[in-house]
Amino acid sequence: MLQPTLQTHTPFAPGLFASSAPPRVGAARAEALAPGSEAETMAFLSERPVHAVNLLSLLRDNGLVSPHNRGTFYGYRDERGRLEGVALIGHATLFEARTPRALRAFARAAQRVAGLHMLLGEAGPVSEFWRHYRAGAHQSMRLACREMLFELERAEAGVGRAPRVGAVPRLATPEDLELVMPVQARMAEEESGVNPMASDPEGFRRRCLRRIERGRTWVVTEGGRLVFKAEVMADTGHVVYLEGVHVAQGERGRGRGLGCLSWLAGELLRRADSVCVLVNERNAPAQALYERAGFRFGGQYDTIFLSRD
Repeated sequence: MLQPTLQTHTPFAPGLFASSAPPRVGAARAEALAPGSEAETMAFLSERPVHAVNLLSLLRDNGLVSPHNRGTFYGYRDERGRLEGVALIGHATLFEARTPRALRAFARAAQRVAGLHMLLGEAGPVSEFWRHYRAGAHQSMRLACREMLFELERAEAGVGRAPRVGAVPRLATPEDLELVMPVQARMAEEESGVNPMASDPEGFRRRCLRRIERGRTWVVTEGGRLVFKAEVMADTGHVVYLEGVHVAQGERGRGRGLGCLSWLAGELLRRADSVCVLVNERNAPAQALYERAGFRFGGQYDTIFLSRD
């Protein structure tokens, strides 16, 4: 997200499932998904590819079981064994739940996992997830923020137009790592209150380098200075999710951010159907930037950061 603004606890919108029937007695539990379930899981998540972009990308990149997922994939099935929900529970907890009982089951499964860092999802379901989770959780809410989903579809993008000012973004190389890491860490700290270079320096370096080596980090550098940066945090082949979009302080207001963002989105849309981002609701300049680049509002999301108990 571009220049995220730190927020204190934010009131949530009413849960989408607030009027649902009470839990069934003896309802099934969420169970860890085993290798061999990839095709079924991908098909389920692909029914809503933009909202499930992060889960889909992790499966595509790493499979169901991998340390790179930083968590465990769970599934919830109906009486016939069909998936009603898929969740990743771990450092970042994400879920795609089609029924209230699936959401409840994931919240209860999360209660049994230690060291959760954040919960991210659409505003209503996150509110309902949190209501169930906090009833028996060991971790409390440390911080919450409301974010806005913006999406740019291929038909609405100008592909291949070079920025009016400065160079076009290029894929970062390992030599750019020392420029990228401090900026990425500062943006993470502004959003979450935790600096990953301090809390997990070796792991953070590995993750930044892995994104660079996988062709997921785009930069513009001039004279040893990072002018523009964007991270492809998720890529399903159809949907690309951008994060960590940064424009150097002295370059803002000159059209460089808009030019680089528009060019990069156009390049990504040569092979993808859409590009999406999340922007803090209090970050009006970033929202205006994405709107000028042709992105359209697609919904409200909530992020909850948990205490480090």
